[in-house]
Amino acid sequence: MIIQPVVNIAEICARKGVEQVILSPGSRCAPLTIAFARHPKLTVRTVSDERAAAFIAIGMAMTTGKPTVLVCTSGTAALNYAPAVAEAFFQQVPLLVLTADRPPEWIDQLDGQTIRQQNIYEQHIKQSYTFPADFSHPDAVWHSERMVSDALNTAVAFPAGPVHINVPLREPFYPAPDEKVTFSDRLKVIEEEHNAFELNHQQAQRLQKELQQHQRVLIVAGQDTYDLQLLQSLEAFVRKRGAVVVGDIISNVQQSKEVVRYQDAIFSCPNEEKLKALQPDLLITLGKSIISKSLKLYLRKYKPQAHWHLQAAGDVADTFQTLTRIIRCKPAHFFTSLAGAEETGATVFARVWQNMNEMAGKFIQQHVSEANYGELAVVARVLQHLPQQSNLHLANSMSVRYANILALHPAQNVQVYANRGTSGIDGSTSTAVGCALVSSGITTLLTGDLAFFYDRNGLWHNYLPQNLRIVLLNNHAGGIFRLIDGPKQQPELEPYFETHQALNAENTARDFNMGYTPVHSIKELEEVLPAFFSIEAGAGILEVFTDSPANAEAFTRYRQAIRKVIY
Repeated sequence: MIIQPVVNIAEICARKGVEQVILSPGSRCAPLTIAFARHPKLTVRTVSDERAAAFIAIGMAMTTGKPTVLVCTSGTAALNYAPAVAEAFFQQVPLLVLTADRPPEWIDQLDGQTIRQQNIYEQHIKQSYTFPADFSHPDAVWHSERMVSDALNTAVAFPAGPVHINVPLREPFYPAPDEKVTFSDRLKVIEEEHNAFELNHQQAQRLQKELQQHQRVLIVAGQDTYDLQLLQSLEAFVRKRGAVVVGDIISNVQQSKEVVRYQDAIFSCPNEEKLKALQPDLLITLGKSIISKSLKLYLRKYKPQAHWHLQAAGDVADTFQTLTRIIRCKPAHFFTSLAGAEETGATVFARVWQNMNEMAGKFIQQHVSEANYGELAVVARVLQHLPQQSNLHLANSMSVRYANILALHPAQNVQVYANRGTSGIDGSTSTAVGCALVSSGITTLLTGDLAFFYDRNGLWHNYLPQNLRIVLLNNHAGGIFRLIDGPKQQPELEPYFETHQALNAENTARDFNMGYTPVHSIKELEEVLPAFFSIEAGAGILEVFTDSPANAEAFTRYRQAIRKVIY
């Protein structure tokens, strides 16, 4: 017999807007599995590897903006969710994590598949709850229903994030053959009205006066999802204030023509006078993490007089060591409120940035078009061929760095995602799969060999999305370590940092019924890219083989050349 309050977890989730559920098989979680699987309004999928399952859930939630539910059995299954829970916490992605557990009297009694699951995610969760184990008193039912509403409200409240409910379950786990599973009509469901996070008139007036005291205004956008309203308000602010906007590729503001997108190249400039000309009086930041290390180092050295960070709620980081004010409002509302009435045209400060950005962009385009076969030239061509209105997932290590250096063209209208909450390689493939499962557009994963093979189980399920395209940069090593000053100078570089591996993806593609295309030259790459990205091609892996030392040499040549151009 399945306990009705457990069944009703699925019903409350459905009523509160949940659409996607990822289950991982197990016996202890059977009541939860049956409840979700039999609910008519939920899309339920099974992914056996819990680590992959949780990252797939992240991909779904970050794409839809709605919480994804995760369900697993007791024991280490719950621990395998931990990397994705941490990623969701720092990237502010809403998840509802349901872990089945032994009842409390059996914890620490050497019973099978039992660990200490309460507060298992500790500091990387917005909130943890323990579901009642006994429903003999009606208050326990009230408590359980309230808890599920509270958990989902917390998951989506700004800043969004993962929430955990540990669910102790006693046997029997399965309904009798003739037992019907029904969802209660009368349930306690708590809705929450969210704050608009807008400035009041007095705040806006005061900030207007302060803003007018600063002639050199620099806006830096960190990682965030695509937001058309934000783009429009940013563009209006820039035109009317003569400000400058800098955005990494993962900020999703590069779809605006107003955005400086070649900051990595710009800060290669060794000319002190030119660097000082880029120094802002006022720095305004928004969003989450920044990829560009050169941008971080620049702003820590060339500090602004004031630094305002725009964030509706939650903890605020002082990434550039310059923070002077936290403004609690939505960034789009801030830029709309403070844009002003008339366009001032480009300021001297803005023209300096624009000239540097244009110079860097022209150089990069020419350099990669003439460069020898290698990862930088390959990534440039892949980005150029991305279908319009598609999704791009960037794996960590060099993939995301190459893409950030090269940037996207505004007209491509590509939405960009990356697991930069914790910046690990462990769930890159799974996250892209999750995005592809809930998106109609082509979803491309640009990944390196270590990240790809580390997360191969992201493809191990029965739901391979045909809009998934994986571009695999296989140099048979962790190539980033040849580009970092520390490890590349050590005799342990090859055996202990690069960790050479001899695998290729042909067998993986065959195992999961994906198209497979190997590439060994620029000519081959340019020939296959149009067909690879066609809608009719179906899910596929494009494996680009390169040499790690040659990639490092090519990247060094690029760095040396850009310093001369930007000088």
